[in-house]
Amino acid sequence: MLAPAATAALAQLPAFRREVFEARLERWLPDLRAALDSLYVDSAAVADRLVSTAALAYARRADDLHHLDLRRSLQPDWFQLPEMVGYAAYAERFAGTLAGVAERASYLTGLGVRYLHLMPLLDPRPQPNDGGYAVQDFRSVRADLGTMADLRALTERLRSDGISLCLDLVLNHVAREHEWAVRARSGEPRYRDYFFLYPDRTMPDAFERTLPEVFPDFAPGSFSWDDELAAWVWTTFNAYQWDLNWANPDVLCEFADIVLHLANHGVEVFRLDAIAFTWKRLGTDCQNQPEVQALTQALRTVARIACPAVAFKAEAIVGPRDLIAYLGTGARFGKVSDLAYHNGLMVQIWSMFASGDVRLATRALKQLPAPPSTTAWVTYARGHDDIGWAVDDADAGSAGLSGPAHRAFLSDFYAGRFPGSWARGLVFQENPATGDRRISGSLASLAGLEAGDPWAVHRILLAHALILGFGGLPVIWMGDELGLLNDPGWESSAPTPERAGERPDNRWVHRPRMPWPVPPDRHGISAGVRRLVLARASLPHLHAATAAEVLDPHDTGVLLVARRHPLGPMLGAYNVMAEPRHVPLSVLHELGMDPASVVDHVAGSTPTIRDDAVQLEPYAALWLTAPL
Repeated sequence: MLAPAATAALAQLPAFRREVFEARLERWLPDLRAALDSLYVDSAAVADRLVSTAALAYARRADDLHHLDLRRSLQPDWFQLPEMVGYAAYAERFAGTLAGVAERASYLTGLGVRYLHLMPLLDPRPQPNDGGYAVQDFRSVRADLGTMADLRALTERLRSDGISLCLDLVLNHVAREHEWAVRARSGEPRYRDYFFLYPDRTMPDAFERTLPEVFPDFAPGSFSWDDELAAWVWTTFNAYQWDLNWANPDVLCEFADIVLHLANHGVEVFRLDAIAFTWKRLGTDCQNQPEVQALTQALRTVARIACPAVAFKAEAIVGPRDLIAYLGTGARFGKVSDLAYHNGLMVQIWSMFASGDVRLATRALKQLPAPPSTTAWVTYARGHDDIGWAVDDADAGSAGLSGPAHRAFLSDFYAGRFPGSWARGLVFQENPATGDRRISGSLASLAGLEAGDPWAVHRILLAHALILGFGGLPVIWMGDELGLLNDPGWESSAPTPERAGERPDNRWVHRPRMPWPVPPDRHGISAGVRRLVLARASLPHLHAATAAEVLDPHDTGVLLVARRHPLGPMLGAYNVMAEPRHVPLSVLHELGMDPASVVDHVAGSTPTIRDDAVQLEPYAALWLTAPL
């Protein structure tokens, strides 16, 4: 049942608009109710609130966005298309302000970008704020970047260039300065119920028996005492980031309204940050609980009713066996997020480069089920965060490796400590108790360009070929297309540490500022990336609905990825070694490919065949299909 304000708002619309809303409601209400039934006792009342919120947002939506909704309804696979290539950046590091980003849009279109992820730009608490992930107001933009009007103007400019804007939406927590937290501290019962508050250590101690520490160096423990609350508050990440109680339906209703508000400013994709942590259950690690998928399904269906142009991307950097659930399994198959990060591919790219061996990568990538055909992986070689070595012990064992030993090797190698290493990374958040050592560093510095390794450029282009040729939606981190190195001045430009005496967060070493004007392409990296993007756009085989099939290797230095498309198969072959390798012609025959007529779309020519094998130069990639 709609609230009176929602009924009145719909009544003001033309008849055809009301008809569209009613059709969407009929289509999506069953999915909304199914999600809510598994979450809340009074699910019908929650559904009514959410539908009323959707109706109000729909009535306020601008005509150009209604037009976008129509186009996306007719092409629901828009984010799966081969021409979809993404780019991620901090707005201030890319162009200073939101208006500056709009002015630089032509650079992105020239690179072939169709999707732009700008890192946190909603209003955070003052420093420290976890790189902007401690939000104090979801309805305003950081003052140094601009205003909400600037955000709307940016989305309009990007949309005119065929670029969809993605923003971060932090689901797990808010800043201590957020209005909800302020009102909780003032004693309002409604807002105290938005958080997890405990008068003593009994429950925090019980939870912490099974909770891992996310930032053991910066913020040990998962609870913080707050004098104004006179209580312990759940703080998974930092003491100033208060975890939200999603078991309270008011929290879900608040976020549904936030999503629709930002969508009406032209935001097309929401990166659901820290999504894995949103549901708490005693005796578990409080990650990947099944209710997380129900919450996401509820948000997604509300958006489908009000603004179906919107897509959701799960920021779930979790183990392979937990990851697929964020795209939907079982009754939620294809009903959760539209996109999810393929963290495993990123980790295995660097593992293959360090070891020169694809057997572990083959085993690990084979373990991940194909995603629902209406969804897509986000593939990437590196992002804004550190790299954690998510290598499964069973996968390592099957490749004849020790999981702990291989993770330690990767940390040593990419910190430049292993004999013969060409990488120049920094250790991030070393945990002596667990041996966990993550790595910071730019793609170019991790690939050997900073060290002057002669094969560095080849590795950089191979990393891009891997993410562009795997399928899904590939995202390039700002500056990787130029081969930007670690920022030598990162310590002075990093945010102020939370506590005196601490070193700055070294992840800022791989977050340099974009150099304008763009420097000359001395190494041919930019030209190489652009060629790969153009080649990808020409290959229907790389539509995300066609699953990537990792094949058993015939050469331990060559990763083989097949895609069985209705137009014919495609074989991606990637040599991860600094010496020539080969692919036996039998691999092509098994896929039904004629070696005499295949074309390599990376080079734009026929491949070299010798001794009954396709030859690969060191660190080379091949994308083989029959002639198109």
